[in-house]
Amino acid sequence: MPITINGSGTVTGISAGGLPDSCITTDDIAANAVTAAKLGADQASGLAKSWVNFNGTGTVAIRASFNVSSITDNGTGDYTVNFTTALADANYSLTASCSTAIGIAVQGGVNLFYNKAGNVEVAPTTSAARIQPQSIGGTAIDPQYVCVAVFR
Repeated sequence: MPITINGSGTVTGISAGGLPDSCITTDDIAANAVTAAKLGADQASGLAKSWVNFNGTGTVAIRASFNVSSITDNGTGDYTVNFTTALADANYSLTASCSTAIGIAVQGGVNLFYNKAGNVEVAPTTSAARIQPQSIGGTAIDPQYVCVAVFR
């Protein structure tokens, strides 16, 4: 039974238990109808506030991203991820991974909130985060694939 709203605002076609089965399909839901404002606090805090996949070799280039305006190349193996919209505060969790070209075994790790030139940690800010990919031996490297995700 279709749901109908007539000119006087009367709704017909709804059963006492809610909507009839199969009356709303994904085609009936508008694109982007579920917004962050409609989510509960638990659901909203579980979503990435920012993420990026970029090429760290040569001229740094973003492949795909959300809430990342640019990547600053501070030198070999030293990048700043700049957020398009500032985060609510700097108390976020950041995770990053990197990989070099296929067949080259120099995979290491990524120092988070780090400035290799000063050899010190850099406090996260609401507008950017700094990372340093490195090889297994601890040498800063420019990986072909760098992925960063921020949660708050």
